[in-house]
Amino acid sequence: MREFIVEITTTIPDGTSQSEVDSRRALEAVRAKELAASGNLVRLWRPIGEMRSIGLWQADDEDDLHANVLGTLPLSPWMAFNVTAVQPHPNDPGRS
Repeated sequence: MREFIVEITTTIPDGTSQSEVDSRRALEAVRAKELAASGNLVRLWRPIGEMRSIGLWQADDEDDLHANVLGTLPLSPWMAFNVTAVQPHPNDPGRS
């Protein structure tokens, strides 16, 4: 599988009810756990005070990432994705 750094910015559409937002967020938490268990979601961070996240994700390729991983997130219709494919650096101190 390939690795990707994905920056996700979520924008809730004006007029969306709080109950719909709460429902989608609850479903999002469940789906994130499923994607972590399957190895697609490796790490996830949120910059302090911002409504965006930065994550390390894995998928077969970028098409698979969009169609079968990010596209399955309940909040995906409200998300913008900035995807960067990455590979290990020879000087990565975490590389075994």
